[in-house]
Amino acid sequence: MSNKVLIVDDEESIATLLKYNVEQAGFETEVAYDGRVALEKATNESYQLILLDIMLPGIEGYEVCKQLRQRKIDTPILMITAKDDEFDKVLGLELGADDYITKPFSPKEVVARIKAILRRSNQHVVEADTSSVTIADLTLYPEQYEATINDKQLFFTRKEFELLYYFAKHKGKVLSRDHLLSAVWNFDFVGDTRIVDVHVSHLREKIEPNTKKPSYIKTVRGLGYKLEEPHE
Repeated sequence: MSNKVLIVDDEESIATLLKYNVEQAGFETEVAYDGRVALEKATNESYQLILLDIMLPGIEGYEVCKQLRQRKIDTPILMITAKDDEFDKVLGLELGADDYITKPFSPKEVVARIKAILRRSNQHVVEADTSSVTIADLTLYPEQYEATINDKQLFFTRKEFELLYYFAKHKGKVLSRDHLLSAVWNFDFVGDTRIVDVHVSHLREKIEPNTKKPSYIKTVRGLGYKLEEPHE
């Protein structure tokens, strides 16, 4: 596996600072200063992780992230933003980013985030049990990271699939956000519970006939979520 991190930031001073500290942590690095170059590199080369600034010339970071996920490239992405705005963070996560960090940041924090993401990426929830699961019209195939509903293929990011599979293996059980962070994102996840809500919302868009009245993933007010058989 590649030990290379792609650093994408149009501010040369920040890119240089990140490059130095990431290399000191034992990774190889490459740098891209605009979105188009980053998209080309990430599509055609192998990286262990991508550090992706949002505000970029050419193509902004959100679009780079979106296009990479549409191309089925699941390299972990840590988004960097100067905007301390919840909408921006949630949008990045919805598009398939694994985590975000807000400027100004310390280089040590960035390295810690990188290592945490890679630990989570290397501890796949579905590895312990690779049996397929069927719940009503929904079937999950963990060995292929694939799913179907009414025989129609569904497409998920890796973390979306792992969350849905975890729900399916614990059908009918109420799972708190903290529990899901521990089980699916690993206990040392450094973000917050909103990432669970974002991923649940994304799953509902893909599997629910009516997202306003979910039939599979139910919200249990004050407790968390549970997946159950749809009722007629």
